[in-house]
Amino acid sequence: MPGKAPVIMNYNLNALSEQQQKTSAYTALKGLLRLIAHEKNNLALATVAIVLNAMLNLLGPFLIGYAIDHYIAQKQYHGLLVFSGILLVIYLLALFTSYFQTQLTGSIGQRLLFTLRNAIFNKLQVLPVSFFHANKAGDLISRVNNDTDKLNTFFSQSLMQFIGSIVIMTGAGIFLLIINVQLGAATLIPALLILIFTRLVSPWIKKRNAVNMSATGGMSARIQESLNNFKVIVAFNRRDYFRQRFNEANRHNYTTAIGAGLASNTLLPVYGLLSALAQLIVLVYGIHLIAAGSFSIGLLVSYLAYATQFYNPLRQLATLWASFQVAMAGWDRISQILSLNTNLAVAENISAEPDSTAVVEFRNVHFGYTEGREILHNINLQLQKGKTYAFVGPTGGGKTTTASLIARLYDPTSGTILLNGKNLRAYQPEALSKKLGFILQEPFLFTGTVQDNILYGNEQYRHYSNEQLREVIKEAGLESLLTIFENGLLTNVSSGGESISLGQKQLIAFVRAVLRNPDILILDEATANIDTGTEQLLEEILNKLPAHTTRIIIAHRLNTIRNADEIFFVNAGEITRAGSFNEAIDKLLNDKRVS
Repeated sequence: MPGKAPVIMNYNLNALSEQQQKTSAYTALKGLLRLIAHEKNNLALATVAIVLNAMLNLLGPFLIGYAIDHYIAQKQYHGLLVFSGILLVIYLLALFTSYFQTQLTGSIGQRLLFTLRNAIFNKLQVLPVSFFHANKAGDLISRVNNDTDKLNTFFSQSLMQFIGSIVIMTGAGIFLLIINVQLGAATLIPALLILIFTRLVSPWIKKRNAVNMSATGGMSARIQESLNNFKVIVAFNRRDYFRQRFNEANRHNYTTAIGAGLASNTLLPVYGLLSALAQLIVLVYGIHLIAAGSFSIGLLVSYLAYATQFYNPLRQLATLWASFQVAMAGWDRISQILSLNTNLAVAENISAEPDSTAVVEFRNVHFGYTEGREILHNINLQLQKGKTYAFVGPTGGGKTTTASLIARLYDPTSGTILLNGKNLRAYQPEALSKKLGFILQEPFLFTGTVQDNILYGNEQYRHYSNEQLREVIKEAGLESLLTIFENGLLTNVSSGGESISLGQKQLIAFVRAVLRNPDILILDEATANIDTGTEQLLEEILNKLPAHTTRIIIAHRLNTIRNADEIFFVNAGEITRAGSFNEAIDKLLNDKRVS
């Protein structure tokens, strides 16, 4: 059974519905904690240290109030000195526990950052090409760097303060109610108002920060676009154009940053006002109770201290909660990537068709990069083993798309593609990679040597010495190509290949593909930037390929397809046999082109 074609997924992270982007704080935090489950012992230990620190700090006001009523009021200064010593020990222990939990949470935050960035990068490696078409690299980089840093900041600096504040508030609230229920209840009324206010404004704070993060990603994309195309910018003297585009992105980021800042700072003045109101309630009501004879000065001092211990952390929570919303906004953007499923998953239980003689077969294949716009319509064709096929046609007709489907850079929206009688979707990526060689018009190179780039993705020669590799290259008839490089295999290549010409890049890609000894070799305008002499040399090398290798050539230069066994004309989403070389030329000149 060929299996059902996968549904086209929406990979545009910035075009997700608001419901898709929105998660509750509880759900977000749960998902995040699941990711760092290996840190649960350290988190538990840090929590114990926080609780112990809070308990030690909560003892202070009680002891001070007791000392006022029993020693200062009765002028027993010896007992006061003893209590002072006890308080000193308590504060030293509190200092130790605070330092311990700070060190612990700092290391947890850094490991979280490490884990998150690895998780995102590894996820990016398994997503299909369509994902990278739908999202700007600058925005993805911002998610990997900036958004993860927001989470690190919260975990390493804010989380334990957050927990500690809650513990101290809880303990102080209990003491307030134990000492005097009525006064305690009156003191805690402003806290209830704070809770309601926080609940109402938190989604707004989170949303404003998410918008700012998105704007930061957009600005990063503009910067990257400008740097990657600076030669073209200079050549066309369009610095003003890119200045304007960056200015617009920067202004949008500036505007959203102000909005995020205002939203994040909304809580603090409200918390401060209600905290001051609570202090006033304690003072007025407490003096009334002292006048009535049901309260002592020492208890009032203790009560004021506990009220302070309750509301000061609450003020901190204004900042910490805003930091939490920022972190959760960042986590939402990160989890959007981590939750994506690839639509290029390997299909299970798909058996081969032994009666198939074609190395590649398209059966009723339809494809479009976006829903509602097809690039290829109901394609049916067979490619036989060991033959050379040429795909010609106007720009935008679907030539490269067809080759990309064979290489499984994309899956068809409907229909089936068979490789050696087996559904292409049933191949493991490693197995498929060994069967295919793909040479692009602008090949990918990375920082290293020519040898490093030639061996990229080729496990067969990974452990070969320079001499052994030279011998392999010589046997393949590729040795003369290396003379083009100053230091042969050891010639340095910078990131992106800027240190060598585009023609040299293609030569490296050519050698890399040929040495894989693939069943199918796809050349997508692979000789477009190579001189005629080198092109003839490459043609000779192609003729030396094993008899089983099927060649698929996509070209605009007609001399590169003259010796093809079959020529296909690709235009307007349809693939037809062109017949002879002269018929192919006639189609190129006279057929209606895609709009």
